[in-house]
Amino acid sequence: MRNLNSLPALLCGIAVLSAGCGDSANTVTGASGRGSDAKLPSATAHRNTIEGRDDVHIVSASGDINAALGEFRALLGAPNPNVAGEQPGGRREINWDAVPALVTNVDNFPGTFFNVNSPRGVLFTTDGSGFRISDNGYKDVNPAYAGEFVAFSAPKLFVARGSTVTDVRFVVAGSNTQALVTGFGSVFEDVGRANSTTIEFFDIDGNRILKIAAPRATDENGISFVGAVFDAGVVARVRITSGDTPIGSDVEDNVKGEGQKRDIVAMDDFIYGEPRAPKPAN
Repeated sequence: MRNLNSLPALLCGIAVLSAGCGDSANTVTGASGRGSDAKLPSATAHRNTIEGRDDVHIVSASGDINAALGEFRALLGAPNPNVAGEQPGGRREINWDAVPALVTNVDNFPGTFFNVNSPRGVLFTTDGSGFRISDNGYKDVNPAYAGEFVAFSAPKLFVARGSTVTDVRFVVAGSNTQALVTGFGSVFEDVGRANSTTIEFFDIDGNRILKIAAPRATDENGISFVGAVFDAGVVARVRITSGDTPIGSDVEDNVKGEGQKRDIVAMDDFIYGEPRAPKPAN
């Protein structure tokens, strides 16, 4: 897995603007396709029993996701400033939109940016070649993407390059100290296939404790959200799989057309609990 180095501290000072129904199974999926007449999911979090545990709330929605985001934020607590150091509780958010031009529309966005340059306690890695922030819906990568990805918090979006996998490891903001969070959720653009877009949650020992899927898009904006919140800080890492095909100059989204099916998905706002160091065992 490739670690991506940070740029110099001159990129500091990024501001963030901010950024639901659960099933009782390990994987929560949306039931309707983009443009269907199905009802949108309600913005209600359900307590779920996952492999014998009943300490997790799953929130998901597509279409108008604002109510779901409001509920998810309330589960995590009040927003914290983008500063180094462990806060007593609450949440952190990333929406990419104040990322500077130097690392926008290029393939070298640093995986450590939101721990070093704008301390929010996350480190990104991928098995692909890097990460790319876009302010034009990736149409500079492929003109066929024009209008494909409608940003929730415009204009910037986030993808891995050469892969659909993004691993997010939590540390105390501005440090290398391992941390745990109570929950994590992401906004996605253009989820077209059931179970193509998922978030897996891992504990401090590397055990997968939950896997949830973003619902398929239900309107022409194509925006979805999924997230989970536990009753305590148990999540050390999440793995996001965004669609089944990475962006590229020679590939187009093809969910319903003839030929090979491809679901290309971009990421928008990340919302997660305050990263806090594990408490020593008694």
